[in-house]
Amino acid sequence: MRKLLAEFLGTFILVFAGTGAIISNDFSGGAVTHPGIALTFGLVVMSMIYTFGDVSGAHLNPAVTIAFAASGRLPWKTVPSYAAAQTLGAIAASSLLRSQFPSHPTLGATLPSGSASQSFIFEFILSAILMLTILRVSTGAREKGITAAIAIGSIIGLEAMFAGPVSGASMNPARSLAPALVSGNTQHLWLYLIAPTLGTLAAIPLFLATRSPETSSPD
Repeated sequence: MRKLLAEFLGTFILVFAGTGAIISNDFSGGAVTHPGIALTFGLVVMSMIYTFGDVSGAHLNPAVTIAFAASGRLPWKTVPSYAAAQTLGAIAASSLLRSQFPSHPTLGATLPSGSASQSFIFEFILSAILMLTILRVSTGAREKGITAAIAIGSIIGLEAMFAGPVSGASMNPARSLAPALVSGNTQHLWLYLIAPTLGTLAAIPLFLATRSPETSSPD
């Protein structure tokens, strides 16, 4: 229960801060700016890893949890409870934001700016890069573990910076599911559930192919 509470709280804070930045930007006439939104997502993930990493691993993302299980780093029996805690935390955050901004049309939901196939490819590749980074910095030398939060937060901020205007740079089914359900913008939800999950799974063979002998077992 301690781990599930950490995943619930971490994902709640991620969605509250990240999508809250999008909503604040819309209500303030662009005061937050797109770089500010990208920075918010990167910083909140970095902070949550430092806050809850030693409790639950701070996955904050069902696709990451599934990939950890597929790579043998997490028991499969843990996946449903982790994913449920993450999803409930995200929905709680979007519900709170809806109560504060009832007129906002999307609540920060991720929507393609172009074709669905374009966003699908973007989300797949972005998620693969994110998971490859997570696997690399969470395995091996201890000093990597110390800076893992910085690396992961930075890659999320970087990807949100350049890909946000295209696909929304979700990389996280829970982050997309919550505002879509609460705001009713579910027309492209399938894309943000499937592409990140497939992308994180695709990172596993890339990690294995680039793994050196000294990182053959988790730190």
